[in-house]
Amino acid sequence: MLNLGDSYTIGEAVPSAENFPHQLQMQLKKSGIEISTPEIIATTAWTTDELKNGINENPPSPPYDLVTLLIGVNNQYRGKSIDEFRKEFRELLDLAIKYANHRPAHVIVISIPDWGVMPFAEGRDRKKIAEEIDAFNKVNEEEATKSGCPYCNITSISRNATTDLSLAASDGLHPSAKQYGLWVEKIFPLAKKILSE
Repeated sequence: MLNLGDSYTIGEAVPSAENFPHQLQMQLKKSGIEISTPEIIATTAWTTDELKNGINENPPSPPYDLVTLLIGVNNQYRGKSIDEFRKEFRELLDLAIKYANHRPAHVIVISIPDWGVMPFAEGRDRKKIAEEIDAFNKVNEEEATKSGCPYCNITSISRNATTDLSLAASDGLHPSAKQYGLWVEKIFPLAKKILSE
């Protein structure tokens, strides 16, 4: 399994065993599906172009039976354009499909969570952040659909942190292990279907 992304993929502020790739691997193992240790190409604060550079500098070893792609929050955070995001996301998705042995159905695109609900965002324009995250997610969903890749929307789960602080990690910005577990509940059926075919 290959996981491409940023802080949400490495699980900033939680033990690595509790990030979503490792929790997903554990769930798959429990269901009787053996899958290799997640290979993660991700760094906190990466944008789409930085992820692409990171992949070029540290190329993975395909083919993989399952690839996840979750990227874009830092494009939004840094005020980068939607058009630039679409172009770069499309390039990353093409790479992800290539790494999945040219099987789009084996690449799960995961939506961007809404960091604007987190304690860290206190005093910022949370409504604007939510609207921008939704716009970026519209793009990644459109591109996933066009390519024939399954799409998993976890943004609504992230927004529950508005009323449930146990969904935030100790840094007040990133998801907690509990929140990643809720993501995995949504990602797992897609992954199981892919790996059972």
